[in-house]
Amino acid sequence: MKQLWLHSVRLYLKIGLFFYFKKITVVNADKVPKDGAVLLLSNHQNALLDALLIATNSGRFSYFLTRASVFNNKLISKILRSLLMIPVYRIRDGWGNLTKNNSVFSSTAKLLSKQKAIVIFPEGSHNLKRTVRPLSKGFARIIFETLDDFPDTKITLVPVGVNFVHAERFADSTLLNFGNAIVVDANSTKSASELKETIFKELCQLTIHINSDDYDETLKKLEHLNIDFLNPDAVNTCIASNFKTCKAVKKESNTFKKLFKVLLIINLFLPYLLWKKVFQPNINEIEFTSTFRFAIAISVVPIFLVLIMVLLSLTIGVKFAIMYLLNVLVLTLLAVKL
Repeated sequence: MKQLWLHSVRLYLKIGLFFYFKKITVVNADKVPKDGAVLLLSNHQNALLDALLIATNSGRFSYFLTRASVFNNKLISKILRSLLMIPVYRIRDGWGNLTKNNSVFSSTAKLLSKQKAIVIFPEGSHNLKRTVRPLSKGFARIIFETLDDFPDTKITLVPVGVNFVHAERFADSTLLNFGNAIVVDANSTKSASELKETIFKELCQLTIHINSDDYDETLKKLEHLNIDFLNPDAVNTCIASNFKTCKAVKKESNTFKKLFKVLLIINLFLPYLLWKKVFQPNINEIEFTSTFRFAIAISVVPIFLVLIMVLLSLTIGVKFAIMYLLNVLVLTLLAVKL
């Protein structure tokens, strides 16, 4: 039953992400082992969408270490746990709660010993900046605790670069860039600091990494060139060459796309108004913008469509209800994919 639930949710999310993103590009997902203990270590820009993209494209059902604050509501906590999410506590959750992480680390060690996959965002928090931030020591602690308690375990580390064109906008495009696997076991000689450095360097290659010293100026130049932010190799090379190798991309204006977007909004007027007037104004962190927008898209929008179809079926016929649904689906594809 649990597997059926996970398969159903993953399929639903995959469909939702297809309609939400203009383009989802996945590179080297075959580097994720189909079995065995795996730690997927990703940069973290776009809140829950980072996790959903990895969950639907890595080829494994993975456990996720997730900020504990989102588990405060009992119902939400139950749902999140059913989706293999595990709360992890940070300083902002209170010093007294940090000791709870001891059981979290023990639980993850047991999961790895049982050949499960776990996703960790070792930066410790999300941030829209196009830079890889210093990694926390939590993932290294999990590795060494697992190897101490279960010395026969071999853990495959797979770094993942999640890239966006404009993470807070709709409809955006994204690139999931899976890196080379690194196998660690009880005989491995790398220290925690060496593992952190290795993963940090890998992530800096798998996603765009702008040094914090001249971040604003560098980003401004890249945006002026309309650089392809879904090509981290080219962008990082461009930055390293002091913009000598950069290739500017011509901006495209798509009038039809704007028209289809307006028509889509008209057809989904109530969910759109709820988003604009109720949900969006109450978002305190910009990193959550896309997460909440996507949540509306996969919850409120389907309910609204069903209600409109029922109303049309009862008043002017089933045929017109089906025509309305097809019209919305086509408009969504045209507004998102063009």
